Amino acid sequence: MIEREAAPSVLVTDEARARLRDAAKSFPEPIAGIQLSLAGRGPEGFTHRLTLVDEGEEPEHDAVLPLGDELTLFVEAANADYLDGVTVHFDPADARANGFVFQNPNPLWLDELAVQLQQLIDESINPGIAAHGGYVTLLDFRDRVAYIEMGGGCQGCGLAAVTLTQGIETAVREVLPEIERIVDTTNHADGENPYYAPQKK
Repeated sequence: MIEREAAPSVLVTDEARARLRDAAKSFPEPIAGIQLSLAGRGPEGFTHRLTLVDEGEEPEHDAVLPLGDELTLFVEAANADYLDGVTVHFDPADARANGFVFQNPNPLWLDELAVQLQQLIDESINPGIAAHGGYVTLLDFRDRVAYIEMGGGCQGCGLAAVTLTQGIETAVREVLPEIERIVDTTNHADGENPYYAPQKK
């Protein structure tokens, strides 16, 4: 992980800060603060996550930003470059993230290989598997290794491994041979047709 010279800048509006403060105060256990992290990327941009951090479980490398009222914001170290400049609002009419709305000025990817891979997924891979109700999301890209997640009809499908090796990996190898590995992080047991049936009682 590359150390940043400066802490990321995050703006939390007064309304959003009040909601976070109320959530921290209502939690039954002592809270060290709230972590801002990335949950994923998609056609509509980043997906963000706000998580209560238990006292004594503070993330070691996260940037620590005081929000006032004894409230602390931890900014996820692994994605600090992609969280720099984020503004967190609160809109009670927006149910996508319990009312929290995130404005993120950053590009989806800073690595040029990741940009090209995202384009390949959007323009070639996803249209190809959309006929089967599936899609692929590029979650992370580090050290020439791509971490993906399969969704829709691909999650839990018995042919997911074939789609990965004969479809996705083949397409990536032809266009972007510099990418060394594709890692499927999908929990296929949660799909509509899971590999693993629940144990009978």
